[in-house]
Amino acid sequence: MINLKRICFIIFALSHIVGCRPVKEPVDYVNNRIGNISILLVPTFPVTHLPNSMMRMIPARHEFVTDRMRGFPLNTPSHRLGDVLMLMPFCGDVENLNANINYRYDHEVSKPYRYSVFLDDHGIVVDFAPAEKSGLFSFTFEENGTRAIMLRTVGSGEIHADGKTISGFENYRDMKQYFYLEFDLTPTLNGNKDTGTMITAAIAQFDPTVNTVKVRYGISFISVAQAKKNLEKEITDFDVDRVAKNARNEWNRVLGKIKVEGGSENEKTTFYTALYRSHERMVNISEDGKYYSGFDKQVHHDDGVPFWTDDWLWGTQSHHMLMTILDPKAQEEKLASYIRMCEQSPERWMPTFPCVYGDFHAMNGNNAAIIFADALNKNLKFDVEKAFEGMKHTVLTETMIPWKRAPKTVLDDFYHDNGWFPALYPDEKETVDLVDTIWERRQAVSVTQAASYDDWCIAQLAKSLGKTDDYEFFLKRSYNYRNLFNKETGFFHPKDKGGKFIEPFDYALSAGEGSRHYFAENNAWTYIWNVPHRIGDLVDLFGGARPFIDKLDRLFATEIPLPKWQYYAVQPDGTGNIGMYVAGNEPSYHIPYLYHYAGEPWKTQKRIRMIMESWFRNDLMGYPGDEDGGSMSSYYAFSAMGFYPVSAGMPVYVIGSPVFNKISIQLDTGKTFTIIANNSSWSNKYIQSAKLNGQLWNKTWFTHDDIVNGGTLELEMGDRPNKQWGTDIDAIPPSGE
Repeated sequence: MINLKRICFIIFALSHIVGCRPVKEPVDYVNNRIGNISILLVPTFPVTHLPNSMMRMIPARHEFVTDRMRGFPLNTPSHRLGDVLMLMPFCGDVENLNANINYRYDHEVSKPYRYSVFLDDHGIVVDFAPAEKSGLFSFTFEENGTRAIMLRTVGSGEIHADGKTISGFENYRDMKQYFYLEFDLTPTLNGNKDTGTMITAAIAQFDPTVNTVKVRYGISFISVAQAKKNLEKEITDFDVDRVAKNARNEWNRVLGKIKVEGGSENEKTTFYTALYRSHERMVNISEDGKYYSGFDKQVHHDDGVPFWTDDWLWGTQSHHMLMTILDPKAQEEKLASYIRMCEQSPERWMPTFPCVYGDFHAMNGNNAAIIFADALNKNLKFDVEKAFEGMKHTVLTETMIPWKRAPKTVLDDFYHDNGWFPALYPDEKETVDLVDTIWERRQAVSVTQAASYDDWCIAQLAKSLGKTDDYEFFLKRSYNYRNLFNKETGFFHPKDKGGKFIEPFDYALSAGEGSRHYFAENNAWTYIWNVPHRIGDLVDLFGGARPFIDKLDRLFATEIPLPKWQYYAVQPDGTGNIGMYVAGNEPSYHIPYLYHYAGEPWKTQKRIRMIMESWFRNDLMGYPGDEDGGSMSSYYAFSAMGFYPVSAGMPVYVIGSPVFNKISIQLDTGKTFTIIANNSSWSNKYIQSAKLNGQLWNKTWFTHDDIVNGGTLELEMGDRPNKQWGTDIDAIPPSGE
């Protein structure tokens, strides 16, 4: 006989258990260990910080699997570029304490808002929580012995120990990082330590009966007094739980601007981790209305507009496009910061990789032009006149030689006169002293392409200002990439100064390590597609849609020509291969979306899903290459949502294949842009039909205004491609004039 009471009790109990499961918030999906083991180059790091904050704590180790760390930096001032001001706890005979402890560690738990680890050599539990310009450590000692905490510089500096405080600065790349630190307990001894080196250190000792010592500190690029003010403003006690809770709430606020439904737990983890990594840079370094500028080495008033820095523009264009959607006010402040950097630099040049200490000046191109043009065409507010004048002056007077910040040379004069950067034959000796002959070389094709794109963007600024002569001048130069297109082979091909193609030439292997004689970090297969400002013209160069599609297909199908161990010795940056396509490097991100421009968008839907599934995963090796502090993450975030800004500088997004069934983007205006992908799944990756705001939509793209005005893009998904959707001429995304 059925016991109805028992059945009802079981149903009630099960429903109660299900109902009591904690609801995951966005930050709970973040796994900052994704990519901590690199496939070949630099891994990701478990950064504990607030979104875009000046203070970033990264445990000082090379890679996750090393099982060793050197200590705990008070801050990492520039993305992954060195540790400074290391905190180093110790338990035991203080006489044996040296400045170069190499800790073994275990039980590491790393979240965006909190970090903990067990130092098993010393029996110390470390707990940390971040604020914007300050942090709080707790050290719990589990073994007997004198408790000690050393603070040491990595380079030179000054440290002053006094009672419960330690303060001072460290010299960091031609600037100073100041700090002010307080203990919750009075040390039995607190004073400077002789390290016998250029390193400066102080050591605080505590009674052996003490179980836990807490340390709170503030940082500043202005002064010790300002570091103290930053601390007092943000952390008023020694409650790690409270600081961590505040940090957690802020991460949920920022990550919660995008809500996703459907998809697997792993896909949500990969997505929100990518979104978290997209908020490591740029950083706001204004302190009480003032900021230190590494461009003129002065402290300035920010006049109510915070100063942002730490950016690598060669790789972070999609990152800026994502932030334009999520936080346009902050993006306007970043643009104003670029203009300030230009005005404050001695040469009045726009930086390429601005850091807290000035312009790192890496890679090639003057890509600030791209984010200015993109902001202009998306109606962001900035001083267009100053941006234009700064960009014009930079591209006409600064050298284009990769990784060099210097006045123009004979190579630049040749480019300005002829329209391509001249290349050397493999056995030809370099004639220009400024060129790096050991590693970076001339990168002649990539330099030409980058300059063409930059000039197109500068032309957009000139056009908006009514500067007709400048507009026509830069627009004409924006076609210079044509000078290197080899119609017989369908590749961009280096030319010598006489206008002859360099021969013989292997498009996969020629050009030295990283192909740097002629290209930047990738071989010629990647740079076929590097004309994002005028893709329609690129299709025409191929002779039409069919040969363009055929070449794209070959890209994904052509196998690497050597065993992997040999190939990656030649092409170390070209990781994440699918055929000759490189998923792990910035120049490749837009390539899978190019099928739209030749009338076969279903192939984009197939390829982009394959790339995400193959190379972006919830595991320790879940990134295909060097993530570069937001570039690769923003690319994945866009792609998982189902759209991508192929041509930065144009207010257009190309539709891909959403991983999730529903994506809701909360805008700062209070409006919401929603993407609904009905039946989307691993197999249902193909768009069958679409509606935009209830109207049938056969275009493979939509505009930035469609997002900011709020609305809904609804896609019907299926497991077989609809080869008619998005193939009309009007469906093809617009390309630059």
